Amino acid sequence: MNDEVVIGLVSISDRASGGVYEDKGIPALQDWLGKALETPFRTETRLIPDDQANIEATLVELCDVVGCALVLTTGGTGPAPRDVTPEATVAIADKVMPGFGEQMRQISLAFVPTAILSRQVAVIRGKTLVINLPGQPKAIAETLEGLKAADGTQKVPGIFAAVPYCIDLIGGPYIETNETVAKAFRPKSAIRPKG
Repeated sequence: MNDEVVIGLVSISDRASGGVYEDKGIPALQDWLGKALETPFRTETRLIPDDQANIEATLVELCDVVGCALVLTTGGTGPAPRDVTPEATVAIADKVMPGFGEQMRQISLAFVPTAILSRQVAVIRGKTLVINLPGQPKAIAETLEGLKAADGTQKVPGIFAAVPYCIDLIGGPYIETNETVAKAFRPKSAIRPKG
């Protein structure tokens, strides 16, 4: 049995999937996860256009067939007509987890006033947590890690602090993080000894 956690990474962009420009979302996510996770993991990546049926089918495949514990999407969360990632994500959901979107907008508002235009959502499907992240690599890291003061102390927690415990609660694998990048929060009763 393979102990690797499987994480789905979906970049949703008409232009990147059509070869008009290079996708930056998946490399940014892979880079960040490589720094943030101590638990062995592998990624399943998909680069797809802004098409709701296609997004839904991709998310269902990653959750139900591939068996990802976590699926992170990037792109398609704004107000433009082709931005349908949140609609597709909610359509495949068993439960909606509004706190993730609220916190991502809160973090992004510290940088840009247009963060209120973002419609990111997070949902649970079966034993998978699906989170819509911003499209820009810098914003991806900011929302996952949160805001740190100049001395490195955490001012505003990033959303990833809550991800491992959420995955515990839905029956997924136990994920440990590099605390210097993203300290996972769990109640004392849920913390397993290292080793």
